[in-house]
Amino acid sequence: MMEKEKIYNSRVLVTGGAGFIGSNIVEALLSQNNEVICLDNFITGKRENIEEFLQHKNFRLIEGDIRDMDVCKKAVDGTDYILHQAALGSVPRSINDPKTTNDVNVGGFVNILVAAKDAKVKRFVYASSSSVYGDSPDLPKVEEKIGNPLSPYAISKLANEMYAKNFSEIYGIETIGLRYFNVFGKKQDPNGPYAAVIPKFIKALLNGDSPIIFGDGTQSRDFTYIDNVVQVNQLAAVTDNIKALNTVYNVAYGKSISLNQLFDMLKSTISTHIHDVLTAQPVYSAERKGDIKHSLASIAKAINILGFNPEIQVSKGIELLIKNNYTKTIK
Repeated sequence: MMEKEKIYNSRVLVTGGAGFIGSNIVEALLSQNNEVICLDNFITGKRENIEEFLQHKNFRLIEGDIRDMDVCKKAVDGTDYILHQAALGSVPRSINDPKTTNDVNVGGFVNILVAAKDAKVKRFVYASSSSVYGDSPDLPKVEEKIGNPLSPYAISKLANEMYAKNFSEIYGIETIGLRYFNVFGKKQDPNGPYAAVIPKFIKALLNGDSPIIFGDGTQSRDFTYIDNVVQVNQLAAVTDNIKALNTVYNVAYGKSISLNQLFDMLKSTISTHIHDVLTAQPVYSAERKGDIKHSLASIAKAINILGFNPEIQVSKGIELLIKNNYTKTIK
């Protein structure tokens, strides 16, 4: 990325900064001479993700919850940009507990928006989700055409987009929403019932277990490596293109693969370390409620307006992930 496409010498709040995506953003921002405030309640974020930053002179941790308005005001005070990553992710989690998903993802979102408005923050960039496309059959997914959301999580992210647009129109705050498609990479948690598919598959393969694939494995996803996501967050924050503001963008690589293809790709990469994984087979289980069958993004809007350039494709991202996260555990 060119210098004008990054955030430098600014004060940035990263909500959910101890999470998978947030901590990668924090790392990049600290390397670019920014003062970074990390707001996290550690429900899904992990202290080990930010351990290396705690002694950094430009890093400040606020342990708190976006559902607390006073905490939000404290975190936002004096910041130039907000990169809002804090949320309760996972479609299954939202189906099991819709109230908490709504309280955090909608109530907390509005708190941060209000705090940003009151503090006159330069720009509010926030994480949305490909789940907002719901039952729309169209492929690739284009920002202006969505379907009916299939889960409370999807509804919460759609509500975020509506609130951001409304605040832009009423209060003049600059907002940009980023619809993430299946982000993966270093610091992603492989544990727990709501872990993402790639780290979950890798953990199973390394343990000699058979990964579970919900459905027949032909469902497809547009996986994007974390570095591409860090790039687009910064582009959204610093763009001086007025036409870029107060709208949403797909964040993906722009190509999809099936879960069966993903499984074979992971086996092939890991086999350079552990040859035995080549014989591993998945266990197929019933499809999960709320899951989308196929996901493929058009990223033309982000490319043309923000200058997005996702440099790392899925196969390269998997190689980097194995190298950065797992080589120490592979004997």
